Amino acid sequence: MSHPLDTIIESAIREAQARGEFDNLAGAGKPLEDVTNPADAVIDRLMKESKAVPPAVLLQRDIAACKDRLNRQGSEAARQRELKTLSDLQTRLAIELEAANKYR
Repeated sequence: MSHPLDTIIESAIREAQARGEFDNLAGAGKPLEDVTNPADAVIDRLMKESKAVPPAVLLQRDIAACKDRLNRQGSEAARQRELKTLSDLQTRLAIELEAANKYR
């Protein structure tokens, strides 16, 4: 199954090639390093170079921080607020993971 954005991406690549934006790139003609899944190689490289972090990883960090705060809460009202936040974060993570797995 193709991705819904494939046509748009391919068009943008062809236009960039026509403008010469891929000429004389560093690493041209060399194999990609540390490629575990060739289909994800370009995305992985772009994310690494831009120091981007996937939303699921950010949510997992937020969940860990929320659990830590929850363990330090003294009042029941504060614990309830933190539990609500934790529940929201876990739901968002589940949605994010489901969306990511849809195209794998």
